[in-house]
Amino acid sequence: MAYDIRLMKLVTGELTIGKYNAEKDCLTEVAAIQSIPTQQGVQMVMLPYGYPFEPEFTGTIEGKNFLYRYANTPKELQDKYIEASSNLTVAGGLGKLQFSSEPFANAGSGLIK
Repeated sequence: MAYDIRLMKLVTGELTIGKYNAEKDCLTEVAAIQSIPTQQGVQMVMLPYGYPFEPEFTGTIEGKNFLYRYANTPKELQDKYIEASSNLTVAGGLGKLQFSSEPFANAGSGLIK
């Protein structure tokens, strides 16, 4: 089953990603994206929206709370979201992403680790 996974900025300034429901104009199974500065640059982390009080990807955010709707959601973010929300590993299509504890060595965009 294909999902319409979209990136949205909320009126609170938070960056979120989730499955977009066009009928209801809302995001479901929402994840908050947080950036954490590291020695190698910036690392992006996806957590269930409302974490730690909401430990599962079950939240819903209505369209009236969207400040900005990104036209395109990078494939890397979509794959990372699917992995985080389903505990499955996406095979192929990951481009230059490197999933390890090693620093990036000329691999990936540095956007997600």
